[in-house]
Amino acid sequence: MGASPRVPKDIDEYIAGYPKDVQAILQRVRRTIKKAAPGVEETIKYEMPTFTLKGNLISFGAFKSHIGIYPVPAGTKEFQKELAPYRAQKSSVRIPLDKPIPYDLISRLVKFRLEEHLARLKAKGP
Repeated sequence: MGASPRVPKDIDEYIAGYPKDVQAILQRVRRTIKKAAPGVEETIKYEMPTFTLKGNLISFGAFKSHIGIYPVPAGTKEFQKELAPYRAQKSSVRIPLDKPIPYDLISRLVKFRLEEHLARLKAKGP
């Protein structure tokens, strides 16, 4: 499984490069992120779907056996137990394609990440 070797022009093209069952998961991840972070803009960065709001907010990607979410919020103590089965690196998670996708957890991570991102922007000032 894999996307076309050329960089997709948008998220629709990215998703179209995968089998139908994975496309359905990717579309739902996309909707989950957009609902959790209203006003985000969609783009492709690092050859992956990325959502921006005055800078990069969150990205996701499909791989042979998992969906990756990047970056996971930094101060996620309240998510540690839930993230344990998916933790890949400090700032990313891998959700196996052969297990139920935790869309509610993704939504809560995105909301937390949005708060974290907006606070960082506010601290920087204009």
